[in-house]
Amino acid sequence: MSESNSPSTQSIVMYESKWCGFCRAAKSMLASKGWEYESRSVDGNSDLRAEMTAQTGRTSVPQIFFGDQHIGGYDDMAELEKRGELDAVYAKTQSASSNGDA
Repeated sequence: MSESNSPSTQSIVMYESKWCGFCRAAKSMLASKGWEYESRSVDGNSDLRAEMTAQTGRTSVPQIFFGDQHIGGYDDMAELEKRGELDAVYAKTQSASSNGDA
């Protein structure tokens, strides 16, 4: 778990809880695409939950970042997938990471 205030130590970062069904759905979607991500469990970690809330303005999990871009929760990511835009957002993140921009 990263202590950094930046959401982008990996190209995908997900704040999550082990009790969260939407978190499991998000993990499943990411796994189905073969995309690795950094998990940040907010269970019992009020400082990490406060960090997540400060970065997103939201208190619910999951909260997903692709690089520095806040995607939102599972529903937001699923909507991007439904519109055929999720792969492009991921590709942009990968491009920025390989250029040292993210």
